[in-house]
Amino acid sequence: MTDRDERREKGNQEKIKLLLSQAASGEICAFKIHGVEAPFEAVVLNGTSGEGQLRARGLVDCETQKEYTFIIQAHDCGVGPGGPGGKKSHKAVVHIQVNDVNEFSPVFREVEYHAAVTEGKIYDSILQVEATDQDCSPQYSQICNYQIITSNTPFAIDRNGNIRNTEKLNFEKQRRYEVLVTAFDCGQKRSTESVAVHIDVKPVCKPGWQGWTKRVDYEPGTGSKQLFPKMHLETCGGPLSLVRTTVELQTSHIGKGCDRETYSEKSLQKLCGASSGSTDLLPGPSASTNWTASLLTDSGRDSDLIFRFDGRQAAKIPDQVVPQNLTDQFTIATWMKHGPSPGVRAEKETLLCNSDKTEMNRHHYSLYVHNCRLVFLLRRDFTQVDTFRPAEFHWKLEQICDKEWHYYVINVEFPVVTLYVDGVTYDPYLVTDDWPIHPSQIDVQLTVGACWQGGEVTKSKFTQYFRGSLSGLTIRPGKIESQKVISCLQACKEGLDINSLESLSKGIKFHFNPAQSILVMEGEDLENMNAALRKVSYINSRQFPTSGTRRLHISTSVQCFGEDTCVSIPDIVAVVMVLHPSEPRITMAGLDRLTRPAADLSGPMGLALFQDLHIISTVTKGDAVSRHPAGRPEVQEEVIHNLDFCDMLVLGDELKPDLESLQLKRSALLGKHLDATNSTSGMSIYGVDSMSNYEQVIRQVRYHNWHPNQIPDRKFRLTCSELNGRYTSNDFTLEVSVLHKSEAGEHYNHIVAPPQYMQVVHHPAMIHSLYPTHSSGVPSAATVVIVICIAALVVVVVLGIYRIHLTHQQEGRSSDTNKEGEMDWDVTALTITVNPMESFQEPQGAEEVASEEDEEDDDDEEEEEDDDITSAESDESEGEDVPAKPSVQQGSKRVQMDWGNTTLTN
Repeated sequence: MTDRDERREKGNQEKIKLLLSQAASGEICAFKIHGVEAPFEAVVLNGTSGEGQLRARGLVDCETQKEYTFIIQAHDCGVGPGGPGGKKSHKAVVHIQVNDVNEFSPVFREVEYHAAVTEGKIYDSILQVEATDQDCSPQYSQICNYQIITSNTPFAIDRNGNIRNTEKLNFEKQRRYEVLVTAFDCGQKRSTESVAVHIDVKPVCKPGWQGWTKRVDYEPGTGSKQLFPKMHLETCGGPLSLVRTTVELQTSHIGKGCDRETYSEKSLQKLCGASSGSTDLLPGPSASTNWTASLLTDSGRDSDLIFRFDGRQAAKIPDQVVPQNLTDQFTIATWMKHGPSPGVRAEKETLLCNSDKTEMNRHHYSLYVHNCRLVFLLRRDFTQVDTFRPAEFHWKLEQICDKEWHYYVINVEFPVVTLYVDGVTYDPYLVTDDWPIHPSQIDVQLTVGACWQGGEVTKSKFTQYFRGSLSGLTIRPGKIESQKVISCLQACKEGLDINSLESLSKGIKFHFNPAQSILVMEGEDLENMNAALRKVSYINSRQFPTSGTRRLHISTSVQCFGEDTCVSIPDIVAVVMVLHPSEPRITMAGLDRLTRPAADLSGPMGLALFQDLHIISTVTKGDAVSRHPAGRPEVQEEVIHNLDFCDMLVLGDELKPDLESLQLKRSALLGKHLDATNSTSGMSIYGVDSMSNYEQVIRQVRYHNWHPNQIPDRKFRLTCSELNGRYTSNDFTLEVSVLHKSEAGEHYNHIVAPPQYMQVVHHPAMIHSLYPTHSSGVPSAATVVIVICIAALVVVVVLGIYRIHLTHQQEGRSSDTNKEGEMDWDVTALTITVNPMESFQEPQGAEEVASEEDEEDDDDEEEEEDDDITSAESDESEGEDVPAKPSVQQGSKRVQMDWGNTTLTN
C-alpha cells in the first residue's frame, strides 16, 4: 500500500473504531467483514473498549478500483472464551474511496497524423490530435493543454488539439510540412513522446491533364513507345457527360512534312510499284542534269532535295528531256509547300509551263497557283474535230496556301482530270472549255518555276514566277498512276499509334487522319478516357530516322450535365525527341590493282573489274563506353540495310567509245530493283536494293579495251550511298594495267647489286651427294670453277627473285590472284649446293659470268621455248590448275620462293 493509501486508511480506521466501540457493550473478540471480497481486514485492538482497526491486506490501486463498499460486524466473546452464546453487533456499512496520484504521462491515440490542405486558404481546423492519460482521477487523467514544439511553422494548436494554419500556404513555396506536437495533463505532466503531424499542401484545383511529361525520348529501332503512361484528367469534381481529346503530332519542320524515305524519286517509284517511264524535271544538279544548278536548294533536311523559288528563279527543261508523247493519259506529280501570295490581286504563280519558244505566246499545258487556287491548263492541238473542249480545271483547297508540305498528283484521262492531295481525291469545282490550238511549226519550251514568254515581247523572258518550295516534280506520259502507288509515295514513316486496340473500352471512339498524325478520341466515362490516352504511342519505322524534336499538341473539350458553362481544359504541348541513330559505316574492299594481258581486255568477254568486291556496313554502339567506363573498345556491329546508288567513275580522261567501254548485261538486273546508266564518264547503278544484290551486279560489270596498246592503264573509282547520299561509302579505287610479253624478261635484264640482308643459302651436307669422288678437303680447280659459276647463277636468280618480289608488293597482289585470268608466276624449285669454303665477295665478277652464260644460252633459246613457260603462255593459262610449288630446304624451315617464268639451266 502506498503512502497515500496509508494516510487515507488511518482516517477510515478512526471512524470504524468509533463505530465499533458504540456497537458493542461487552468485550469484543472479533470483527467480521461480509459481502464482496475486499482487500481489507479488521483486527481487534482492545476487546474491552471494543477498539479495532481496518487495514488493507495488500496494495490498493485507484486505476484498478476507485471505491470499495462492504459490511462489518463485531462479535463478543460470549460465556467463556470461545464459548457459545456469543452475540453480534448490528451490521455497519463501510465505504472506502481510493485517492489517485499522477503516475501516468499522456499518450497520443495515433502514431502519426496526416492531413491535406489547399493552398491560399485559412483553416479554422486542419485536423485534431488527441492524447489520453491512464490516471483514474479527473485531475490527472484529463489533457489540459497541447503544444507545437517545432519552431517557425505557420501552424497553431488549441487546448482541444485542433491545428490550424496561421497564414496562407503556397504550393510552389513548400508542398509538405511536418510538425511535432506534445500534450500535458491537468497535473502538468508532459507526454514522454511527441507525435508527428504531416500536412500536404495541394495546389488550387485546376481542371486539366496531369501526370504527363514535357519530353519523351525515342530511340530509333524500338518500335512503338507510349507517350503518356501516367496521364489522367482532373476535373475538380465537375460532373462530365462527354470528353473529346485531339492529339496532334506536328512534324512540318521535318523534311517534306514528316519523316519519309529520302531515296530518289525514281527509287521510290520502284519501291511503290509505279510504272516506269516517268521524267524527273527537278533532279539533283549534275553534269548531265545541269538545268537545276542555278536553282536554290535546301538539302540540309536529311538529304531531301528541296528547291526553293523566291519569285526570281526558273529552269528551262532541255528538249531531249521533255516528254514528247503526251497522249490522253498522263500524270503530273510534285511535292509543294506554298503560302498566300502577297498583294490583293496576286499574279499567277507557275509550277510547270509548256509554251511556245518563239514568235507566239501560247500555253499548251501548265500548272499554276492563283489566289490559293490550283489551276491545270491543257490546250490540245486541232484534230479531226474542231469543237470546244475542257481546257482549264480549277481546285480551291486550304492546303494550297497553308505553308505546309503536300503531295499533289494530277491524273489526266482526257477529258476527266482528277487531283490527289496527300492521297485524297478532289474533283475540280470549275471546268472551263476552250478551242483547240492551231497547229504550227513553232518549237515549245518546258519550264519549271515560271512560264516562258517567247512571243509578243521584244525580248523573250520568264514571267509568272512561283514563290514556294517544290520537290520531285515528275511527268509520266501514256499512263496514269494508281491510288495505291500515290498513297505509297506520300506515306509517312512516323506517326501516332494505339497499343492494344482490343483493350480499349467499347465506349471509346477514335479516328486517325490518313497520315496518322492526328488522333481524335471520344468517350463518356472519364476513367475509360484516361486509360485510352495512356495507350497513345509514337512509332517511327525508318531504320535511320531523322533525329530531332516532334511537337505534340493535345486539346480537350468536355460537356457537362445540364449546365450552360462547363469545365475548361487547357491545351498541353509536349515534344518527342527522336535520338540520333547509330550511323552506318559502309565499307567496300577487294583487289585494288589488276594487271592482265591485252588479250583479256580485248577479248569478247572483256575484263571483270570488281569480281572480288565485298560491301559491308557496320555501326558503332554508342552505349558501349557508358556500360564499360574502364575504357573497353567500342563494339562494332554489322548491320544489314539497303543501298540506293553506286557510281563507277572513270578517273582521268573519259572513255573513248571507239576504243573502250564499260558493259553490263541486262540479265544481271533481272529480279532486282536496280537500273543502270552508262556513259563515257562511267556507269551508275541505282535503285533501292540490298547490299548483296549490289555486289552481284557490280561484279558483272566488264571493261572492254579493243586497243590496249593505245590505252594501257585505267583507273576506276567506285562509291556507293544509302538514303540519297545521307550515308556514303569509302572511295574504292581500282587500277587496271595491260601486261605485255616483254615485261617478263625485264625482270632479269636490269641486275643490280644484292641488298645487304640477302644471303646465299649454304648446304654443306649436299656436297658429298653431288660430288662423291671428292673426299679430300681441298677442291680441284674444276670444282672451284664450277662452284664459282654456280655462285654467280645463284646471285642472278636471287636478284631476279627480289625484283619480282618488289614488283608483287607494288602491284598489291592478294592471295586469290588466280581470279579472272590474273597471271600466275611459275615456281621452279632449285636445290643449289655451294662449296662452303668459297666466300662470295665480288658481285661484279658474277655479273660478268652471268653475261657470258646468257650469250651461250642464246643459241639454245629457241629449242628451250617449247619446254619453258613464257609470260604470254602463263597469262593465257587462265583458270588452269597450277601444280604444287616445290620448296627449298633451309635449315629446319620450309620456304616457298617465287621464280621467274624463264627456266634457268645449269
